[in-house]
Amino acid sequence: MGRPEINRRQFMRAVAGTTAAVGAAAFAGPGLGMANAANGLLVPRGKIGIQLFTIRNLVSSLGFRVVFEELARMGYHYVEFAGYTSPAEPGITPAQIKQLLDDNGLKGIGGHRGLNSFRSNMEEELDIAETLGLPYIGTANEPVSPPNRTIAGYHAAAEEFNGFGAAAAARGIKWYHHNHQNEFRFANDDPSVRLYDILLAETDPHLVYLEMDIYWAFVGQHIAPGFDPADYVKANMRRYPLFHAKDGESRPDLANGYNIVEFGAGDIDFQSFFRDIGAKGPHYALWEQDNAPSTPEERGGAFGAAERSYQALSTLRG
Repeated sequence: MGRPEINRRQFMRAVAGTTAAVGAAAFAGPGLGMANAANGLLVPRGKIGIQLFTIRNLVSSLGFRVVFEELARMGYHYVEFAGYTSPAEPGITPAQIKQLLDDNGLKGIGGHRGLNSFRSNMEEELDIAETLGLPYIGTANEPVSPPNRTIAGYHAAAEEFNGFGAAAAARGIKWYHHNHQNEFRFANDDPSVRLYDILLAETDPHLVYLEMDIYWAFVGQHIAPGFDPADYVKANMRRYPLFHAKDGESRPDLANGYNIVEFGAGDIDFQSFFRDIGAKGPHYALWEQDNAPSTPEERGGAFGAAERSYQALSTLRG
């Protein structure tokens, strides 16, 4: 099956109104926050990536090659995978995907896989991660599947996560968990215990790492108040190598308190967050927007959202 083509002129017309992409900078500082204090930037451009779930419709319809070309043109440095297949490139292998990354000057930073994949195919998952050169691999599933939001349930989840982390560490890879809002709820059997605190306390900091989805952490703060998302990072700096930089519009009328929007178009105070966590640790900011595929074509579709969000993230100043 021949590879799909994208008409460059049509694409550029489609994203008319977006800011021109900035060339990728060579900054390779130790982290976010104060690392760029000299020029006021809070997120080094060399530490910006994208979760491919954000543009899953384009990966599916255009394939990795076209998507990687456009992401590199926009200035992204890293990609986080949400799967390793595309109907537009049937039969593509992890080795071929790695070559496409290399061809476009991109690097894989991590991959989201289901808990059941780690339970039944751990070594195969690690084989793929090695082929792609991923330093991190993990899950965005709630720790207990199906959900068991009790103290015992989260203790069992922490034990399982430690096992996943040990298997990954044996291959030189770091295993991580990505939060949603429910991890910040209180245990069903003890309303004084926050579930996320169990996960932090009971997982081995040398084996289990954390990817904070900033948007979902703020939703967690809305539904179960009493914490500041940045405080978790400041107290456990080396455990948070990856962040999902996902923005939200304040919507007190909604149960979650926020609605997902393009980065820079919402009300989450990323300036304060990135400034507060400082420069310690090898932090990477990965843009994610769950509803980007529904971006209107007159605004460039998901590619338009990707370009505007990169510009907003890469020019964020404190």
